Amino acid sequence: MNKQFKGRPKINKGTISRLLKMLIKAYPRLVPAIIVCIVITSVTATLPAIFQQKIITIITDSVQNKIGWAEASKLIVPKVVTLGCFYLLSLVVVIFQYQMLAYLTQGFLNKMRREMFDKMQNLPIRFFDTNKHGDIMSRYTNDIDTMRQLISQTLPALLQSGIIIVAVLGIMLYYSLWLTLVVCAGVVGMLFITRRIGGGSARYFVRQQKSVGRSEALIQEMMNGQKVVKVFNHEDRSREDFEKLNEELRNDNFKANAYANILGPIINNIGNILYASIALIGGALILLKTPNVGVYAIVQGGVSALAIATVVPFLNMAKQFTGNVNSVAQQVNSIAMALAGAERVFGLIDMAPEADEGYVTLVNAVIDEAGNVTESEKQTGTWAWKHPHHDGTVSYKKLEGDVRMEEVDFAYEEGKTVLHDISLYAKPGQKVAFVGATGAGKTTITNLLNRFYDIEDGKIRYDGININKIKKNDLRRSLGLVLQDTNLFTGTVIDNIRYGKLDATDEECVEAAKLAGADEFITRLPDGYNTMLTSNGDNLSQGQRQLLAIARAAVANPPVMILDEATSSIDTHTEQIVQKGMDKLMEGRTVFVIAHRLSTVKNSNVIMVLEHGRIIERGTHEQLLDQKGQYYQLYTGAFELE
Repeated sequence: MNKQFKGRPKINKGTISRLLKMLIKAYPRLVPAIIVCIVITSVTATLPAIFQQKIITIITDSVQNKIGWAEASKLIVPKVVTLGCFYLLSLVVVIFQYQMLAYLTQGFLNKMRREMFDKMQNLPIRFFDTNKHGDIMSRYTNDIDTMRQLISQTLPALLQSGIIIVAVLGIMLYYSLWLTLVVCAGVVGMLFITRRIGGGSARYFVRQQKSVGRSEALIQEMMNGQKVVKVFNHEDRSREDFEKLNEELRNDNFKANAYANILGPIINNIGNILYASIALIGGALILLKTPNVGVYAIVQGGVSALAIATVVPFLNMAKQFTGNVNSVAQQVNSIAMALAGAERVFGLIDMAPEADEGYVTLVNAVIDEAGNVTESEKQTGTWAWKHPHHDGTVSYKKLEGDVRMEEVDFAYEEGKTVLHDISLYAKPGQKVAFVGATGAGKTTITNLLNRFYDIEDGKIRYDGININKIKKNDLRRSLGLVLQDTNLFTGTVIDNIRYGKLDATDEECVEAAKLAGADEFITRLPDGYNTMLTSNGDNLSQGQRQLLAIARAAVANPPVMILDEATSSIDTHTEQIVQKGMDKLMEGRTVFVIAHRLSTVKNSNVIMVLEHGRIIERGTHEQLLDQKGQYYQLYTGAFELE
């Protein structure tokens, strides 16, 4: 068994306190109203014992004094009617209580999901690279659902049972101290068993939540990679991996429910034994005419012998008391599971957001005849960096796309450097290509330009400004990115193109598609640009999806483009069509190209050959061929790196 599952569950004691504070803060009026409703229904539930005692006393006195039903009913009927009115009030209150609970629960969970999603948008790329997506999804589904059960069922039931226990205990002490001591002795046994069995159940419910997350993560991986599984006949191994996790889940679930399922019957039977014990002891005390000690006796003006009018209601009170103790015990499992889920939800919400110490922003600008740059409130099509200085002044520099890296080192994990002393520059309008084997560091360089990760040493300057000073959103807005793995979203084709610039007109989107060479296949789709795409565009070929990604970058119209294997999924014929559009797209822009096909980088201003995180060769296509080094071997041996 995994080491992380050994021992008792480590639930943060502050989790429940934090959850309650959030509930009260979110609904400062609704929470007290629900509590009042629970108090009313709980108190009403304890009234039958009081009325029963009074009615039995009336009947006993009537029999002893030989009073007929006509006289006795005058005392009994009003009490029955009063009790009925209390029940009717309780019914009305319960209806309002559950309506308010439903509103509070769903509203609070809606708020929690929004907080999680908002936080997720601000987390660094490293988080998504190091956490399985299925496990993250499990926080939105399974963990949130445990919180729903806690808020809508467990906490109200716990509060109601607690109030009833206290109220019934008070009533029992009011009527008889001796019988109350018998009940308390049975409750001590219940609490001991609850602690022993409930602790084990809670531990396995916590494990169950973690097992569910891992299982969902594996299922998502298998669904996304189903074609790979099929083509490599990996079904048996996938089944083994799933069965291993599923067995862990089954084992944790089995033990959790085994503990939980035996707890209820044990406590119920203790309650039954206690019921019989009270009947036996109560009967014996009546026969022995034992003086009854209690508040009731004092109120009546003296201690009298224990009577049947006290023992009979006590039986029902004992049953009600032990039943609610059992209800509290049963909530232990739900509380443990909900707190485990809440901790995972809070764990995501509490994660440190992506750090951004930048203060240089991107603004619309106007450049006069003298070359002076000023900020404009209107969209001008010209962009500039707004740079506040320590002395209170502000300077503006036109966005041109001059990118330089100076002696940059980088490591994904401390002590494992993957980029060593990288220095390069790309002047506005230049095309820089990176070639090298997989793992050489090509994509890592482009990740640093976007500040998906921050460098360990060295500097990266953008238009002469250290990119650490530029706000990340503004930096990324100035960069266009086309990845090898295309992500399309549920929506129309034109919506997916517009993702690159949300305020783009339909005409701009169509022009971008034509520029990328995507217009031809889009017009052949059933609904053209209004064709719906789902499941990451599974109804399109990989090449068509990549063309849409290029069109998305084109409509953004950034001064710097990063093309990471942008044409790797396009056949040679389509590539020739796209290349013309790409050439137009790259005109006047700074472009970084990563490519396995060396034919796509021949016209670059400079080609960087990387190996093990170092630049080993640089120059134009002709210069590198003349050097007859690594690039020469790649070019003359094969036009593909792999």
